[in-house]
Amino acid sequence: MAGFSRLQFVFLFFLFFLVASMSTIQVSLAGGEGSLTKDQCPATCAKRCSTTSHLNNCLMFCNLCCDKCLCVPSGTYGHKEECPCYNNWKTKEGGPKCP
Repeated sequence: MAGFSRLQFVFLFFLFFLVASMSTIQVSLAGGEGSLTKDQCPATCAKRCSTTSHLNNCLMFCNLCCDKCLCVPSGTYGHKEECPCYNNWKTKEGGPKCP
């Protein structure tokens, strides 16, 4: 079986670079603490809570957390590492306060 040609190698390197850049851009678009204003919290939390069956509770706690941290993780679940304040705020029992 023949090895990669120089053109194939360059193409694969470019493709790898493109994929790596896209994932970096996606994380950076999520913002960080202080990246939102309080006016943006309701819409951002509505998006975050859009798939839960506990919509009212999710919206209440998400908005509370957003008001404090000015950040909401991207997506509808997970990605809490994007907002350490949001991730590290715990209930009295030690569970996560923010959805």
